[in-house]
Amino acid sequence: MRTYRTSSAPAVTSTDRHPSAHPPRRHHALAVGAAAASIALLGACASGTDAAGDPAAPTGDEPLVVGVFLPGSISDTGFMQSAHLGVERLEEELGDEIEVSTVEEVAASDYEQVLVRFASESDLVISVGGQTDADVRKVAPQFPDVLFVEIGGPADAEPLDNLAYYDPQQAEAEYLSGALAALSSETGTVGFLGGVELPAIVNASQAFANGAEAAVPGTEVVTPQFLGDFNDPAKAKQAAAANYAVGVDVVGQIVNLGKSGIEQAAQDAGAHMIGGPIPGECAAESPYVGFVRTDIGTEVEYAVHAVLDGTWEAAQVPFGLTTDRDGSGIVVCTDDPEITERLAEIEESVASGEVTTY
Repeated sequence: MRTYRTSSAPAVTSTDRHPSAHPPRRHHALAVGAAAASIALLGACASGTDAAGDPAAPTGDEPLVVGVFLPGSISDTGFMQSAHLGVERLEEELGDEIEVSTVEEVAASDYEQVLVRFASESDLVISVGGQTDADVRKVAPQFPDVLFVEIGGPADAEPLDNLAYYDPQQAEAEYLSGALAALSSETGTVGFLGGVELPAIVNASQAFANGAEAAVPGTEVVTPQFLGDFNDPAKAKQAAAANYAVGVDVVGQIVNLGKSGIEQAAQDAGAHMIGGPIPGECAAESPYVGFVRTDIGTEVEYAVHAVLDGTWEAAQVPFGLTTDRDGSGIVVCTDDPEITERLAEIEESVASGEVTTY
């Protein structure tokens, strides 16, 4: 795998995990942004179409060439890192069957350029994050022989002939997060912080509130705040501090690098938060009462396997508790049976479809 970061610094290139695998057939440099940083991307031929004119996976001895677009940082303890962990698992599992390139930390103004480059040289392009949706929908029709998957895009978006949407159904996990927040709260007041105000994040904030009410009726949920950025610790700290100042003692969240700001605010206030989407350690002095688990890497793996085994389809594909594709859950940092048993009941009600999360 090769990972490239767009910045004013020179591109960072990792070595191939499988040096004996198929060598790059050609290299290109893509100028991105005002700094004109170059990204050397692994080249490959597109897959072509089948007899029906639909995109088709490569055949024969050629590896499946995959481009994974990660607009944020792979060290964000969030969606991007989770997706990247899935890439690493795929490489460990499939070896020479795939060639994977990833790009991380891309400015919004450069999304289209990166997607075009990936589409020019890949059989499958996976774009992580609903913030990329407009650019994915613009680029995909230009490359009808290439398969696209967008993870975390609008749940009501219409798939294109070569574009599938994979929905983590974050609202399911956030319903559990709201329940855990309410069950853990001593003040009876909880809050939620989101990054960009995307439909999926707004729905998740409502699910958080609904989960809190289901667990402890009468819990006050302050108005959710959307920071406009998943990766700004300063904004996240300020917003969390404002929550704690009005009596909130547990904050749920969907941010990435911004979590460090919430954590600092929680420590300053002697309050608590819920982490995720990658579960961390439940340390004694930690402000965390639990962690949402939303495994985006599972969806990356699913996309690659679907292409390899010929089951890929242009559809809205849900993941999470209400499906057999899993990827969601919650980790609780307590052994209090009143909390764990009630939360297990609520999780079962979500998984069974008994409740509507938002």
